[in-house]
Amino acid sequence: MKQSRPVRCPACRREHTYVPPEYPCSCGAPVSVPVRWDGAPAPVRHRSWAASWAELDCPSCGRAGQWPQPEFHCPCGVTVRLPAGRPEPGAVRDGERERAPFTPLTIRTGYDAVACAAQFLRWLGFREVRTAVPRPESGVDLRGQGVVGLVDTTTEPTGSRAVETLWMHGMLEAARAVAFSLAGYDRPARARADALRLPLFVLDLTGTPQPVNDPSDALLRDGGGPRRQEPGPAAGT
Repeated sequence: MKQSRPVRCPACRREHTYVPPEYPCSCGAPVSVPVRWDGAPAPVRHRSWAASWAELDCPSCGRAGQWPQPEFHCPCGVTVRLPAGRPEPGAVRDGERERAPFTPLTIRTGYDAVACAAQFLRWLGFREVRTAVPRPESGVDLRGQGVVGLVDTTTEPTGSRAVETLWMHGMLEAARAVAFSLAGYDRPARARADALRLPLFVLDLTGTPQPVNDPSDALLRDGGGPRRQEPGPAAGT
């Protein structure tokens, strides 16, 4: 896995653990936009197509391409962009990492979002992750050994009720609950997830889940597995 670095949100000053995502080149090699760690992170106030992409040659085949700028979503509601840099000489190659890079799944439909989240959970180490399509009344879209997952594909931010419901399913099934959302989370949902220690991820259209809170940072860093959901404050308190 790529080395993580602490990054501070320029708006709320909260510190996050950031792991640069990797994207597959057409040759099959992983490409990661390098981050200038000595630069200052900046909030994204006005998003434009040109500013959202970085030009970078594949380190394996040399093919030129455009890749998403390094950024993350802070629980305070601000999208933070990190300054892109040049590839470092002697950078760690794919074969030298402990875990193979995650292969994104481009999201065009809600089904793609569910499939991407399932693939991500398997990559984290959860076994036998299955998708439920169409979505069941329980709201649990993913189930595997020791994990249950929610994938919100609507255009509205995920609310606290969905977070609490997912957490309760995790408790009842002795599984870790993990939430994914295309539109992000509202403030009550982020606060509730922090209190319940429930990992939140945002899915971008390139198919790379980004961590939103400390529990998701920890899950991304440590990986998953069949472990019992940690207890938290009772729902509604």
